[in-house]
Amino acid sequence: MHFNHVSFDREQITLKQVNEDGTRYYVTPKGSKYPSVTTVLAEHSRQGIMEWRNKIGHAEAQIITQRASSRGTKMHKLCETYLNNEELSYKTPIEKELFQSLLPYIHNINNIHCLESRMYSDYLRLAGTVDCIAEYNGKLAVIDFKSSSKLKKKEYISNYFMQCSAYAIMYEELYKIPVNRLVVIIGVEGEPPQLFEEKRDNWVNDLLHYRDLYETRYKTN
Repeated sequence: MHFNHVSFDREQITLKQVNEDGTRYYVTPKGSKYPSVTTVLAEHSRQGIMEWRNKIGHAEAQIITQRASSRGTKMHKLCETYLNNEELSYKTPIEKELFQSLLPYIHNINNIHCLESRMYSDYLRLAGTVDCIAEYNGKLAVIDFKSSSKLKKKEYISNYFMQCSAYAIMYEELYKIPVNRLVVIIGVEGEPPQLFEEKRDNWVNDLLHYRDLYETRYKTN
């Protein structure tokens, strides 16, 4: 399958990424320094993660976290490579199986606007790297690729929707193109993949709440 990439006559945005005290920030062309949206939304799950780490032990939790991070990085790279119409290379059978399980959903994507693109919003005072903005079944959407060791319940992934809504706002602010749909595709080890769809405006208030909570906690303004 060949994916079409939409060309626009627009200025390329360059964001410098810096890490301070373990926190990722992006510096905008005008010199503003914004935290990544994933950093800010970590406030949403902070308590639950601490309880989980205390329950299973910090050493075991670290192993699981590192494995999940590695799996997610590989998944994102495969999705990016495939959507760029480039040749795939798998390092492990599990990696291949997990990615190929996503293909029925990935093949609904076309007319790609952004792929692994850095963006920011002065309104949100946030920045980040979006997985993909493209048409999904013919309608423009922010598309996020995730991986998991087990099936997810929708009520447990609100941070995914808030993250996607942030990217939708950034894209509209920068390029004046509204994106109202959010699509989250999750590859699950040993299970069929999951697809969740939402509307951007359902998650903006929650996003702003956690943005404000972060700024209050760390006094970033």
